[in-house]
Amino acid sequence: MSGQDAPQGGGRAGAGGRGSRGGRPAGARSAAGRTGGGDRPRGDAADARRDAAGRQRGAARAQGRAGRTSAAPGQRARTGDAARTAAYDTLRAVEGSDAYANLVLPPMLRERGVSGRDAGFATELAYGTLRLRGRYDAVLAIASSRPLDQVDPPVLDVLRLGAHQLLGMRVPAHAAVAETVGLARDRVGAGAAQFVNAVLRRVSERTLDAWLDAIGTAADPDGTDAVARLAVVGSHPAWVVRALREALVGSGRAADEVGALLDADNAPPRVTLVARPGLVDRDVLAAQAGPDAEPGTLTPTAVVLPGGDPAALPAVRDGAAGVQDEGSQLVTLALAAAPLDGPDARWLDLCAGPGGKAALLAALAADRGARLVATEVQPHRTRLVRQSLRAVPADAVEDVRTADGREVGDLEPASYDRVLLDAPCTGLGALRRRPESRWRRTPADLAQLTRLQRELLASALAAVRPGGVVAYVTCSPHQAETRLVVTDAVRAAARAGTQVEVLDAGAVVAGVAPAWAATAPAGDRRDVQLWPHVHGTDAMHLSLLRRL
Repeated sequence: MSGQDAPQGGGRAGAGGRGSRGGRPAGARSAAGRTGGGDRPRGDAADARRDAAGRQRGAARAQGRAGRTSAAPGQRARTGDAARTAAYDTLRAVEGSDAYANLVLPPMLRERGVSGRDAGFATELAYGTLRLRGRYDAVLAIASSRPLDQVDPPVLDVLRLGAHQLLGMRVPAHAAVAETVGLARDRVGAGAAQFVNAVLRRVSERTLDAWLDAIGTAADPDGTDAVARLAVVGSHPAWVVRALREALVGSGRAADEVGALLDADNAPPRVTLVARPGLVDRDVLAAQAGPDAEPGTLTPTAVVLPGGDPAALPAVRDGAAGVQDEGSQLVTLALAAAPLDGPDARWLDLCAGPGGKAALLAALAADRGARLVATEVQPHRTRLVRQSLRAVPADAVEDVRTADGREVGDLEPASYDRVLLDAPCTGLGALRRRPESRWRRTPADLAQLTRLQRELLASALAAVRPGGVVAYVTCSPHQAETRLVVTDAVRAAARAGTQVEVLDAGAVVAGVAPAWAATAPAGDRRDVQLWPHVHGTDAMHLSLLRRL
């Protein structure tokens, strides 16, 4: 998108006004009673700004320039710097075309030659603003004289970026305001820049803790709605907070852990690499990653990258290693370790795109003399799967094909020994990696997704042979997408004459990752639920089912 949705110069600026080069924007009056970008003073403040002749002076003149940036006119930023501009353009692409930030920002930085510390700054600014958008909108709603729904979306994105610099990054207040105002001049016009300046200066007047107290009180004035307070302070939609709290309780954990879970969702995740067995040794990968690289805490295949570009490592370039969350590695290793009856020669990844789990499965299959079939419904994702498998021995990959996973069970009944179903889901377990997802998903998405999950799991149970094992995996802890789908699928299979046993996934995972056992909740549970605040992984769910 690169600024195409962001009006330039004389385009729209502020809440319904039109920007001009030097004057105030014209157009509809705001809730404060003033057109364009500034905020109108009220009452005594306005009277105090009248001179001896009764004329009303401008706010900046009356306050000794207190309402403007501290820099002299010739020193003020006229345009946004490259890092802030890239972050802004990413937010506009996310808003305007439903793009994902992690797919938009990296190539944008490369194309624009933004690297090193500037690239790191742009990344934290864009991702952090997206994660904490709900919190910052609540702050801006108090700091602004007009309702946020009357602020043009491009201007609101500029304000969000400024709020994150002031409240979420170690940027001096004067620099955060001045540089963001410069970005506003460049992207949304001079009139809107005045409005941005006024609002951000109000934001800078309070500390983060003071703002959190203010927005929490505004959301829950009577102290009776803990979810509303958590939602605004923790920057998650209220329905997501409720779903996560219910999932914690449903998996044997305490409801009051939800605050720590929201905090973990709002923290940038560490970059974790997978050393694919037989293709690269983990110690070799760690040596390539540098002296500060660390082994993963759960799996024997994980390496935590301290920094830098993972694509620059030889093993990653060659496909012997890849970027993969340790939870994703763990559920894949668990499928390969699950006990089955009979042969162990033909494996299936039913929803394989983009290919991280398929590559790990294929590497494990190669070590055992097994073969992998990878199926993906989207052609472009099928190509990504092939790219991910490029380093795997050819005889370990039977086929990579584009097909609807719901049809595989009918077309190839009882044909596979192990089946991985990494089902499409809401992605509520990976909100720290896909920060925009929390603002896109709605409860209405669940009906369509859970129906698809049931259809795919029915196909997987038909495709696996008697004695074989299916791993049902989601990157969501939502009860409707996890335990309820498995329960319904087992019952549906029984009605169709197929008996399915739910294996003890915890026992299998403990064998792969002994450290996990110390975090396992008490009680008789046969599935495994990982958590960002407990395991440092995405909130992956795993159920293992054996067809009898």
